[in-house]
Amino acid sequence: MLRVAFMQIQIALPDDVAQSLEVKWGSLERKLLEMIVIEAHKEGSISVGKVRELLGISTRLEVDAFLKTKGVDLHYDKADFEADRQTHERLRPGKLNTP
Repeated sequence: MLRVAFMQIQIALPDDVAQSLEVKWGSLERKLLEMIVIEAHKEGSISVGKVRELLGISTRLEVDAFLKTKGVDLHYDKADFEADRQTHERLRPGKLNTP
């Protein structure tokens, strides 16, 4: 069985600031984890699958929805577009089951 080690990171905030932020954001630990994961994904350091794993999200669609709420654009390049266009052409009425 693969064992994964986790790094613990501590930060120091004045109590009044921490309390104010917790009222606004809820768990500061969760908020900071999300911020790090989102930034790492935006810069290409981690994949969508790793985002899902680190944040405990069940499906790829839920990850996409989460990232969208955080203002992160989904990766969709020319190769993705071309693959979708070819699939669309293949599935057009009258073209089903035709190579």
